[in-house]
Amino acid sequence: MSQYSIEILKPAEIEFDEAFEYYNEQLPGLGRRFYGEVSRYLSSISENPYKFAAKYDNELHFATLKIFPFLIVYWVDEALKTVFVVSIFHTSRNPIKFQL
Repeated sequence: MSQYSIEILKPAEIEFDEAFEYYNEQLPGLGRRFYGEVSRYLSSISENPYKFAAKYDNELHFATLKIFPFLIVYWVDEALKTVFVVSIFHTSRNPIKFQL
C-alpha cells in the first residue's frame, strides 16, 4: 500500500497549536512530547489510513492517542490518496462541539 499524503485542516491546526502551547506551559518539553506522539500517529495513518475505526457511514476515522487524551479525526480521499485531518480533539470536550 502506498503512502497517503496528510492535509491538516485549519481547525485541527489551531487545536494542535493550542494543545502544544498548553502542554509547554504546564511543563517545559511536554509540548514536544505531544508533538512527537501526534507525529507518530500521523505517520501511521499515512501508511495505513484504514487502521483506525471509522464511524458516521465510514466517513470519519478516529485515532485515539495513547499518552495524551486526544483523538485525531480524519477522512480519506482515495482518488487523491490524501488524508484530511479535520480535528485534533481533546477527549474531555463535549462531542457536540465537534464540528466539521
